[in-house]
Amino acid sequence: MTYRPSDEALLHLAAALADRAGALILDIRARGMSVDRKADRSLVTDADAAAEALILDGLRRADPTVPVIAEEEQAAGIAPDAEHEFWLVDPLDGTRDFVAGLDDFAVNIGLVRHGEPVLGVVGVPALGQVYLGMKDFGAFRRDVAGETPITARRPPPEGMTLVVSRFHGDWQPALPPALAGQPTAATIPMGSAAKFCRIAEGVADFYPRRGRTMEWDTAAPQALVEAAGGHVCRLDDGTRLTYGKAGWENPGFFCMGRS
Repeated sequence: MTYRPSDEALLHLAAALADRAGALILDIRARGMSVDRKADRSLVTDADAAAEALILDGLRRADPTVPVIAEEEQAAGIAPDAEHEFWLVDPLDGTRDFVAGLDDFAVNIGLVRHGEPVLGVVGVPALGQVYLGMKDFGAFRRDVAGETPITARRPPPEGMTLVVSRFHGDWQPALPPALAGQPTAATIPMGSAAKFCRIAEGVADFYPRRGRTMEWDTAAPQALVEAAGGHVCRLDDGTRLTYGKAGWENPGFFCMGRS
């Protein structure tokens, strides 16, 4: 019988890989990165490639039967068959922030089954944080203080805190019914999946995204937010964002805390 790691073991493996990948990314930034552009004109660095290689090796060693869909391999035309179960990996989410010397870039590792993100890890290396969450397990933040349970919040009486994309405009949303009429107390521009982390840990309430994103941008942070009690839904019809779509491309979506 082939050994299959438990979901909890896979979650902790993903957290360890995100931590190691984050340290590698910071090391490359400290000694000087090389920057290029992919065919779609988005930025890519040698840190993206190195972090992805580290993560893919760890995931494939743990269970070679589960396909891994990773951003840089996809850009290179490497596309394994993936149906009912697969990993989605963005080794350096927010490359533009990384190249600009900002600190809210992230490492995303998420596991999908039957279209549903079941566990996810988001590392924010420059801030020394790793967030992990899994269905029916909970959500946690690891940092220098140790491991702390986190939970999404309901908007406070003084108003919602919105997190919005730093580099992508046209974010003004029509609020979902659960938030209609809520005042806005603050709007914070941020990059990468770090926005989801702020909602998962209960310091922000709503993140809208109209522009193009890919499934590896959102699978891990969606698993985290949902494990913390929040929601990630399509902008067009309010249904839950799902995975395994044609071209791995997402529609517009919003992320929110508890309703």
